[in-house]
Amino acid sequence: MKNLLFFLFIGFHVGFAQSIDYNTKKGYVAEGFDVVAYFENKAVEGSKTYTATYDGVKYKFASQEHLDAFQQHPEKYIPQYGGYCAYAMGESGKKVNINPETFEIRDGKLFLFYNAWGTNTLELWLKDDVKGLQKKADQNWEAVKHK
Repeated sequence: MKNLLFFLFIGFHVGFAQSIDYNTKKGYVAEGFDVVAYFENKAVEGSKTYTATYDGVKYKFASQEHLDAFQQHPEKYIPQYGGYCAYAMGESGKKVNINPETFEIRDGKLFLFYNAWGTNTLELWLKDDVKGLQKKADQNWEAVKHK
């Protein structure tokens, strides 16, 4: 009986640890890059000195000021599609890792992109119908965000 209660508790805890599937490569959203700095048009790696947990996942920041800004309005800074590649989400509905230095702020939202092996999906995103891709990404994300 004790074992059953333990597994039920762990299952309940894990099941509700976060509301969606975030890309937490390297243990942090955006691979530990400062999500507030993106809104200053900078890709800056955060520091373990300034961390926060929101919706069950960890974030790193470059300064106390950025940490404070995040804690006041975390939903403003959370990357779209759980921090997975926006282009891949729109194009195929796949959760693809990102290069944290490849990003776009559009309509006050943070979009991250894959950029490796000669493929920069931000460039593809910008060449394509951005609004159409964004709409498809939004629809695709609804179908995969809990998986």
